[in-house]
Amino acid sequence: MQQHTIAASVSLEGIGLHSGKPSLVTLSPALKDQGRYLVVNDRVVPCTIAAVKGTVLSTEVGGIRTVEHLLSALWGMAIDNVEIRVEGTELPILDGSALPWVELIEGAGRVAQGEKQPPVLLTEPVFVQEADRFVVAMPSPMLKFTYGIDFPTAAIGVQWFSWTPGEDYAREVAPARTFTMAHQIDQLRSQGLIQGGSLENAIVCDAQKWLNPPLRFPDEPCRHKLLDLIGDLSLVPHLPQAHYLAYKASHHLHTQLARSLGTNYGKN
Repeated sequence: MQQHTIAASVSLEGIGLHSGKPSLVTLSPALKDQGRYLVVNDRVVPCTIAAVKGTVLSTEVGGIRTVEHLLSALWGMAIDNVEIRVEGTELPILDGSALPWVELIEGAGRVAQGEKQPPVLLTEPVFVQEADRFVVAMPSPMLKFTYGIDFPTAAIGVQWFSWTPGEDYAREVAPARTFTMAHQIDQLRSQGLIQGGSLENAIVCDAQKWLNPPLRFPDEPCRHKLLDLIGDLSLVPHLPQAHYLAYKASHHLHTQLARSLGTNYGKN
């Protein structure tokens, strides 16, 4: 088990989903054991659960919103140490998935940096819940992620998806795009959210059908939720080996579980 960083500096720019404002992100190699960290106006912010400042329809770390897709891509592509320099207040939404970040990482290349710490083993279940929504980490002989969603629209309905790190993140998880329901758009925009949202960076449905097909997977919404879960849990520097199961959850619940894990199984 090796640590890795990227081999060269690479950049992407675009608009933020919620701010609607442009931003530029540059990924650069980092030293062994430095972890994943943001640089904002020369201020260094480790991408850890202690730095989370907000979880309303995205995850905000150190004043930068919507970090979850990039963090998911970095974790899924096994990039342990990287500098993330941000010019703006939100990471760009790009096409609404983690695939552009994966392609950027693949283009940069990877460099091995020496041994990782042995995996932390979960000794008992860790559970967070709000009504019928929950996220749980269960002791497991292997690392696994499972997500379930249930939406009152025929276009989505009930979906379940599982993924393990031995499977291809770039093909199975990264392409899944963020999604919303058409009747929510005006309300969200009136609250100052999704100002940069469009049919180019999200899949949108009404009560019966998708307004901008085709989907990349029949269960694309569920896969995207799992993508978000991985990004949020990556805020635990040494994520315990466990089966992570989420149902109808949110960034708030994802990060609540991450906080519990960081408190009990390592520095947060």
